[in-house]
Amino acid sequence: MKIAFIGLGNMGEPMARCLVAAGHDVTGFDPNSSPNGVSCVPYVQDAVANVDVAITMLPNGDILRAVASEIHPAMKKGGVHLDCSTVDVDSARNVAQAAENAGLSSVDAPVSGGMGGAANGTLTFMAGGPDTAIATVQPLFDVMGQKFVHCGAAGAGQAAKICNNMILGATMIATCEAFALADKLGLDRQSMFDVVSTSSGYSWSMNAYCPASGIGPNSPSDNAYTPGFSAELMLKDLRLSQQAAEAVDAETPMGARAMQLYTDFVEVHGMGNMDFSAMLPYLKSTSRK
Repeated sequence: MKIAFIGLGNMGEPMARCLVAAGHDVTGFDPNSSPNGVSCVPYVQDAVANVDVAITMLPNGDILRAVASEIHPAMKKGGVHLDCSTVDVDSARNVAQAAENAGLSSVDAPVSGGMGGAANGTLTFMAGGPDTAIATVQPLFDVMGQKFVHCGAAGAGQAAKICNNMILGATMIATCEAFALADKLGLDRQSMFDVVSTSSGYSWSMNAYCPASGIGPNSPSDNAYTPGFSAELMLKDLRLSQQAAEAVDAETPMGARAMQLYTDFVEVHGMGNMDFSAMLPYLKSTSRK
């Protein structure tokens, strides 16, 4: 396919590289980056001219709306805008409507899997949009990821992502709390892992992404908490979850508390550039209030 890729940051660049390696004709645009291996142009409108699919991977909903307003008029009729950013549901639906008004179709498909998944082509895509547009972009999901789920209409992909990451944020905090408590009780971390990872405390945070170094599969804790998924990004997603919860009057007390804890972790203690599992050494260093 002829593809434009807009937003070549920590996630976008390796995703674009996967598409290039698979033989797709990819033109990139990023105002702050021009990576080797991806042919880039200086103007976003030039990137999307005559493409089959324009992919965006952007920081937030406001930027997504602004970029959409620039690229939709420059795209050929019948093209697909595939947005892989994690943004608020309203922005996703707004962009979908804007695409339809411009004679395009759109898919919101945020990802799970972090920078490692982007580099290895093993992301999971949570997609919202019409069947015809999903069919067009599914071959790209197969290149950049190992799984995709069609979650429903426009905005459904974003809804699935923020619900998933609200669970992830809360369970990571609970996992870190348990290790911090185990340490103070004198319980060996390996013994703790061996019990919990095969018992009712089993979770992805424990079994696949253990916040305690030297235990379980390799994770950021084994690399001084260099981020696979930063605390700053976790805070962003938790804020999106609470924004959505407020909009639909959903009671999410654990999600709200997780957001408060990551807000303190990132904005008070300046740990936003650490992996979100670095909550463990932070909790271990604090005392009960």
